Amino acid sequence: MTADALEKIPLQGLVPEELCRAVPGVPIDDARRIVAQVHRDESVATPSSLIRRTSREAVVARGIVPSLEIVAERKSQIDPFVKYALRTHDGHVVETVRIPLEHPGRFSVCVSSQVGCALACAFCATGRMGLSRNLETWEIVEQVRIVRRGLPAGARVHGVVFQGMGEPLSNLDRVLAAIRVMQEPSALAIDARAITVCTSGLPTGIRRLAKEAPKVRLGLSLGSARRDVRRRLMPIDKAHALDEVITAAAEHVAETGLAPMWAVTLLAGVNDRPEDAQALAEMVLAFRERTGANPRLSVIPYNSIAEADDPFSRADDAAEDAFRAELQARGVFTHKRYSGGGDVAAACGQLAARG
Repeated sequence: MTADALEKIPLQGLVPEELCRAVPGVPIDDARRIVAQVHRDESVATPSSLIRRTSREAVVARGIVPSLEIVAERKSQIDPFVKYALRTHDGHVVETVRIPLEHPGRFSVCVSSQVGCALACAFCATGRMGLSRNLETWEIVEQVRIVRRGLPAGARVHGVVFQGMGEPLSNLDRVLAAIRVMQEPSALAIDARAITVCTSGLPTGIRRLAKEAPKVRLGLSLGSARRDVRRRLMPIDKAHALDEVITAAAEHVAETGLAPMWAVTLLAGVNDRPEDAQALAEMVLAFRERTGANPRLSVIPYNSIAEADDPFSRADDAAEDAFRAELQARGVFTHKRYSGGGDVAAACGQLAARG
C-alpha cells in the first residue's frame, strides 16, 4: 500500500458504530449499509439511493478496503482442506485454512492472529518462527473474506477458529475487534457461538475474553497435564502455571456458561504414557466437579513440523488407543479431532508460512 493508503481507515475492520466514530457525521443507518456494501465486495464509491451522498463521500475520503495478496492456494489431495498463503503489505506471509464441516456446504476458517508466535511451543512449527508482529483487525477479517470468495456456490462460512499462526490472546484488542466484525449482522454475520479462540494459556486474556465476548468459545492447548512435561513442551508454563490457567478457564465457564475445548497433541514417548492419561483424567474430573462443565477433550495426532531436526514423532495407534482407554476407564471420554490437510502442511501445528 502507498503511504496515503496506510493513513486511511480499513473499512472491513469496522462495525457500523465504529464507522460512525471514525467518520463523524455518518448516521448509523448509512453506516450499516456501507458496512454491508464492503462485505458484499461492492464499491463504496458507487452511488446508492439508500445511502446519503454526504455519507458516501465522507467514507470514500477517509476509508479504504485493503487486501492481502494470495501467494499460494494449496488444495489437499486427501481431503477437502485448502491452505492459503497470504502476503501482507509489508512483505510478511501468514497462513489461513479452509476447513470442511460435516454439514455439506458449511466451512470453518482457521485464521492467524500474528505473524509468527513468541510462545515457542516445541511441537508447533509457528513457534519456531518467533514473532514478527501482530496482525491488524482488518488483516484477520480479510482472511475470512478471502476464504469466503473461494467457496462453491451456495456454500457459506459457518464458523471461525483462532488457531492459525500466533497466540490470539497476545493480540487480544485486535482479535476482539475482528470478532465484533465477524458476528455483526451487516458484516460477516457469523454466529458468535461458532467462533472459538484457542490459547496456550494466558489467564488475563482468558478472563477478558469471557467478559467482552461471552458467546465465543474457549479452546485450550494443554500439552500435558503433568507440569514437568508441559513445561518442557510449552515455555509459557514458566510464566503461567497450568493450575493458574485452569482457574482462569473455570472463571470463563462461570462467566459464560460455555464448556471449554481442551486439546492434547500426542507425542510418542513424551506425553502418551499411562501416567499422562491418568494425570489428564484427574484434571478433567476435578474441573468437572469444580465448574459443572465437562471439557470437550480432543486428542490430536501429531503432525510433523517438516524440519530435519523435528524432535517428535506421532504416537502409534496402539499407544493412542491405550491412552484413550486409560481415560475412559476413569470416566473421561475423548474426541478424535481430524486434523486435515497434512499433505499441504495445513494440519494443526504445521503453519509456518512456507506457502
